[in-house]
Amino acid sequence: MTKNNKIDVLVIGAGMSSAAFCWSLSQTGIQVMCLEQGNWMDPNKYTSTHLDWEKHLFSDYSFNPNVRTLPQDYPINNSDSEIDPLMFNAVGGSSIHWGAHFPRMKPSDFKVRTLDGVADDWPINYYELEPFFDLNDKMTGVSGLSGNPAYPPMPKRQTPPLSIGKHGNQLISGFEKLGWHWWPAESAINSQQYDDRPACTYGGLCVTGCFNKSRSSADVTYWPKAINNGVILKTGVRVSEITLNQNGLSDGVIYYDQEGNSFKQEANIVVIACNGIGTPRLLLNSKSPSFPNGLANSSGLVGKNLMFHPVSCTVGIFEEKTDAFQGPVACSITSYEHYETDPERDFVRGFQMQCNRQLGPINTALGGLIEKPILWGENHHQNFEERNEKLIPITAIIEDLPELHNEVIIDETLTDSNGIPSPKVNYTTSENSKKILDFSVKRCEEVLGAAGAYKTISNQLVRGSGWHLMGTTKMGESKINSVVNKYGRSHDVKNLYVIDGSVFVTSGAVNPTSTIQAISLFIAENIKTNSKKLLEE
Repeated sequence: MTKNNKIDVLVIGAGMSSAAFCWSLSQTGIQVMCLEQGNWMDPNKYTSTHLDWEKHLFSDYSFNPNVRTLPQDYPINNSDSEIDPLMFNAVGGSSIHWGAHFPRMKPSDFKVRTLDGVADDWPINYYELEPFFDLNDKMTGVSGLSGNPAYPPMPKRQTPPLSIGKHGNQLISGFEKLGWHWWPAESAINSQQYDDRPACTYGGLCVTGCFNKSRSSADVTYWPKAINNGVILKTGVRVSEITLNQNGLSDGVIYYDQEGNSFKQEANIVVIACNGIGTPRLLLNSKSPSFPNGLANSSGLVGKNLMFHPVSCTVGIFEEKTDAFQGPVACSITSYEHYETDPERDFVRGFQMQCNRQLGPINTALGGLIEKPILWGENHHQNFEERNEKLIPITAIIEDLPELHNEVIIDETLTDSNGIPSPKVNYTTSENSKKILDFSVKRCEEVLGAAGAYKTISNQLVRGSGWHLMGTTKMGESKINSVVNKYGRSHDVKNLYVIDGSVFVTSGAVNPTSTIQAISLFIAENIKTNSKKLLEE
């Protein structure tokens, strides 16, 4: 094993949280290195530049690493999960495959114990994160419209909202008839040129990679600036474990390069940013005499309380073409009408309604998010024509409450190409979530009907919806019932940090990326403020 020179801060993973964190630290002169098991993506080679782009979504560019099976992927045992975990390994992480819907968590999301008597309150609140939300918006570039009554006041967005499209305007008519809240989606996609990146072309292929860099994935926003400031980014390397010294502090990691050679990288501070599945996998694989059940796991909560955001999908079928394929698939209009707890309902918390767009003909034929393919037979073409270009999809993103039985553990036999044990996901939808899902489908059918749909098709739980990976290294004030403190610092190992979505205490009912990045900037600021003390410990 080759031992490398010691550095100040070592970050594992190069996704959205890591990029923001590394950029922030790079402004201070702190020496930062990041290790990423994927590589840089070439926008000129994205499948969105190919005529057969849609085919790749079901093979080498699938959201699901078990389908993709690229060298940088690791397999996941999902046989006991009702939802498939979805992720991508590259510089930029899963933002390469990203829909780029960019809402913030709301103030109520941080105190559900106080408001509704469930789960736990976060040790931080919306207003502590607010300046970091604002900074992140500026760095990322957000298209949207200020003044959403569902939120506290926010600064003007960097660019105006993206076009909501013909299908969005059609759906608005339904919301207006019912008197329900709606608002243009906040999107991490340029509607006009911003930060030397062009405006969106409305091609609609965002989830297969944005070839013109108008979508604000981390590889085109934070990472170039961080590297320009001196951050060292090593790609194609896979970390197998985090090591400890005789004082019980982390002294670095062991990793493999693409040829299978083993290296030891020493560091004063180790930071994990591997998502809600990859982070507990790494901690659970980093066993030692001091931590026989996994590193930083004296609470027994590493890997526990996995939250996904269960998703229901309902499509309305209309007589006329809706042009719903024109534009970013996840960014049109949203509604928070059913977001907060209503004491008259038989469940707590709620959901966000998100107007989606339609992908191409292959996706339509295979069912899309409703996961109900058009069957072969004499009516195949008639049923295809009924759906093709005439749908308006609505997804309902459900607040998933933390439960101990939803977990990431280490599989007994499955490994990656370096022989590192892979994760197994055990996940079942809670009774509360099932009630919200059922309620959400009825509300989506209602608004689509009000908008003029003559028929609806629904899927109460989308199996292929595990985009949001949260909760498996819970943040809290006590080492008894949490893994890290409010600053992402391990209760057990004082120079070990977690900065990704696994620190979430509760999930809210919004896409988590904006909040993940705000938290990582908040943690970076604390490290910068206390850097002399932390680096000397």
